[in-house]
Amino acid sequence: MRWKRWLATMLVALASLTPLQARDAFATAATMHRGMNVLGYDPMWEDPAKARFQPKHFKAIHKAGFDFVRVVLQSFKHMDPANRLDPRWLAQLDRVIGWAHAAQLTVILDEHDFNVCAEDANVCRSKLEAFWTQIGARYSREPDTMLFELLNEPHGELNGTAWNELIADILPIIRRTNPDRTIIIGPSHWNSLNDLPLLDLPQADRNILVTFHYYEPFSFTHQGAPWTDQKGKSGIVWGSDGDRARLKADFDKVAAWSAQANRPVMLGEFGAYDKSGTPVPLRAAYDDAVARQAEAHRFPWAYWQFDSDFIAYDIDRNTWVKPVRDALIPRP
Repeated sequence: MRWKRWLATMLVALASLTPLQARDAFATAATMHRGMNVLGYDPMWEDPAKARFQPKHFKAIHKAGFDFVRVVLQSFKHMDPANRLDPRWLAQLDRVIGWAHAAQLTVILDEHDFNVCAEDANVCRSKLEAFWTQIGARYSREPDTMLFELLNEPHGELNGTAWNELIADILPIIRRTNPDRTIIIGPSHWNSLNDLPLLDLPQADRNILVTFHYYEPFSFTHQGAPWTDQKGKSGIVWGSDGDRARLKADFDKVAAWSAQANRPVMLGEFGAYDKSGTPVPLRAAYDDAVARQAEAHRFPWAYWQFDSDFIAYDIDRNTWVKPVRDALIPRP
């Protein structure tokens, strides 16, 4: 009968599709536009009673016009000697994810122990394997509005080939429990756009969203930052025609790589340090220029960050830093 032949044809076609072919990261990227990095340095991870960030802040992020959050997780210090994650830490993560989804935000879980990994690739490997084994199993049934980011800003011992080898080790661990999950992976040298051509990603896996970070010129965005070689510097400005031309050229370079590699791209971090005395309007002008370039190239973007430093929101005063917010999401 005709319907039986049709059914047989459909079953053969479906059988030929692997889970990785059934969904690809371009579809995920198309649902994401403007994001915010959150919770990297909040005391809630040690003691929920001391949390600065509250569920209402996810609602404020959504109301302001953002549609996703990148949850910054420094999990290694919450592991026991056998690399098992602390159940209390996991319970707090469950609450955070619930709050974000309740606020209609897509969630990226970003493993952010990049400095530990840069100093000892072997320790990094064992902890990342344990982390993604546990997180993958725990959240395997979450909707596709949750994404996993393998590791923030690989550098040091994880530059070049070493990073590709670690990707090849960790990616299958995640895929065992999350065959359809969009996974975010960035290049080495701190997610530098210049290292995009060095990425060696499995061709069969089309559900990888590639990320890069942008803080150029570093002398402007990190002036005065005490953890950098820009410590003590101030008064550096940005916004000349040459500055803007460089920004566009850099993003054109990323777009060219994306087209050649047939991989979608997101801008995972950008911003300008706020504690150096840089005037807020100058920070805002930079933020506006970077966000608009990302949008012009159709890159989803996530601002660094909500609280702590580079801030977009003043938790102590319970209000947005208005020039920064309006630069990121211009008011009509």
